[in-house]
Amino acid sequence: MNAQTKPAYRLFTGEGKRVTYGRMIENLGRCQVVFFGELHDNPIAHWMELELTKDLKRGHEMVLGAEMFETDNQESLNAYMGGKISAAGLDSSARLWKNYKTDYAPLVEFAKAHQIDFAATNVPRRYATIVAKGGFEALDTLPAEQKKWIAPLPIAYDPELPGYRKMLDMMKSHGGGTNLPKAQALKDATMAWSISENYKEGALFLHFNGSYHSENGEGIIWYLDRLRPGLKVGTVAVVTQASLKKLEAENRGKA
Repeated sequence: MNAQTKPAYRLFTGEGKRVTYGRMIENLGRCQVVFFGELHDNPIAHWMELELTKDLKRGHEMVLGAEMFETDNQESLNAYMGGKISAAGLDSSARLWKNYKTDYAPLVEFAKAHQIDFAATNVPRRYATIVAKGGFEALDTLPAEQKKWIAPLPIAYDPELPGYRKMLDMMKSHGGGTNLPKAQALKDATMAWSISENYKEGALFLHFNGSYHSENGEGIIWYLDRLRPGLKVGTVAVVTQASLKKLEAENRGKA
């Protein structure tokens, strides 16, 4: 048995129809905003993120953005992209994820080499922690200087969105509180706001985030639609299956 009989990935439409990589690029290239919903520990996903970025760049002006950078680290990211600080300087001044060097640095380096703007979109985690403990109202006490890193208050929130409802039900079954989905919503709202703020007319905005933040057209997409209704949005969702022969029912419609 050789490597050709062990494909590492397979692409499907949301309805479960097999699709080629070229057709995926063609379809995503017609969009204004594309969400790549990754599994953070999946090396195939990280490899494909870079390949997709390279191929969408051909013929497109682009803006990149990522959950893996928080809004208050934008200045450090800009300084690195502009050659004002070294990679070590970025590492010491920004809260980089532990897998940054292997999984996200290649995206940053590609953007730097091609002078592509890279937006730090996620809410600083300390504010998500505040909401997880005290709800959205806990944000009202923050000084104005800190609120600039967060989507404008008040944060719209629909607890009946299936993704938040699933999270809420899971928390209740484990005896937890009701604020964790609100912390998730704060991340989604801030990422949508950051995308909207950094969006360029005529450019394709490619955003990298955990799949849960964009699958089923929820999460970030729900908030972005409130800020910029009518944008043509494309999504990719990474899932793992024991067999690649067909898309399992539970994974249909995620992207």
